[in-house]
Amino acid sequence: MIKITNDVKYVGVDDLDIDLFEGQYVVPDGVSYNSYVCMDDKIAIFDTVDKRKTEEWLKNLEDMLANKKPDYLIISHMEPDHSASIISLVQKYPKITLVGNDKTFSFVDKFFGELEVKKLSVKDGDKLSLGSHSLKFLFAPMVHWPEVMFVYDETDNILFSADAFGKFGALSKDDEWDCEARRYYFNIVGKYGAMVQSVLKKIEPLNIKTICPLHGPVLSDDLSYYIEKYKTWSSYVPEDKGIIIAYASIYGNTEKAVKILAQKLEVFGEKVVVSDLARSDMAEVIEDAFRYNRLVLASVTLDGGLMPVVETFINKLKAKNYQKRTVAFIENGTWAPVSARLMKAQFETMKDIKFIENNCTIQSVVNNEVENKLEILAQELNKSF
Repeated sequence: MIKITNDVKYVGVDDLDIDLFEGQYVVPDGVSYNSYVCMDDKIAIFDTVDKRKTEEWLKNLEDMLANKKPDYLIISHMEPDHSASIISLVQKYPKITLVGNDKTFSFVDKFFGELEVKKLSVKDGDKLSLGSHSLKFLFAPMVHWPEVMFVYDETDNILFSADAFGKFGALSKDDEWDCEARRYYFNIVGKYGAMVQSVLKKIEPLNIKTICPLHGPVLSDDLSYYIEKYKTWSSYVPEDKGIIIAYASIYGNTEKAVKILAQKLEVFGEKVVVSDLARSDMAEVIEDAFRYNRLVLASVTLDGGLMPVVETFINKLKAKNYQKRTVAFIENGTWAPVSARLMKAQFETMKDIKFIENNCTIQSVVNNEVENKLEILAQELNKSF
């Protein structure tokens, strides 16, 4: 149990056993499932946890309540890592009232069937009094589920922000916020930048002193820092000047070209990140692609197309609304290199993408001619920022 304020406590749990979050994101430092309780004349719980940790969470909650009965469960959204324990909570406290919106309860029925429990459906801007605490509901659709609600505690100036401002990593791990919050944001919320911008405007007038997300640490110091990060990320503006080179190589020749290019760029003082798409954490490569203002994508030609990992990478970028970047290509093929044309065709469907004019074609191995092409490419990339 962690004290947030005199009345608001943390009762969430760490999951250090999970290997893939949402079945796809590597989480070497685990993840936290955050849940909070406000102790007032009426007692409100803010979200439950993943079924993997139901029993541990119920024990935390029972210890916190000290034989008292909760009045409300506020459901920010029905994603199973936060809602899966609803059924166990209702079984333990059958007189509890579930608080959500109409869409919330349509999803409750999908997951649990017709629960015999009291339900309170709220609208955007509605308030709920717990006694001394007044809770205001702020709808945040598609951040990142359609029924998402933020809740603002007008008494303690706490924003319960659902998945917004969350990050990978268990609370017991002392990780810096930016990297894992960025990786979380672009891979999970990234598609919905316009919706994030909208809800940021909605919370701007509020006197927020604490942000309580559903993953990662409670935020209370220099909140403008975290909010500005979200403004940058959701606007798709590059966060840093730098170049990520993402590649797929079969026999090492494309990889050699990539490393030569990286060295040439570093001579110019460029920040360069090199990622082997077949071996790197794809979510981290996506994070870096959105962080930096330039991307070089290098692929061999395989069966007249692209390496599968390159196709996957491009598809993920498209799905997350990749835009406002400068892109260059390196292609390799002994008899019919076409990968640069195929990659460019995909990026031409994205918004505000600028292309480097002099891309590099390799026909089998890196030779003096290829090195000269890489030098020209490095110069053009350096001038493109």
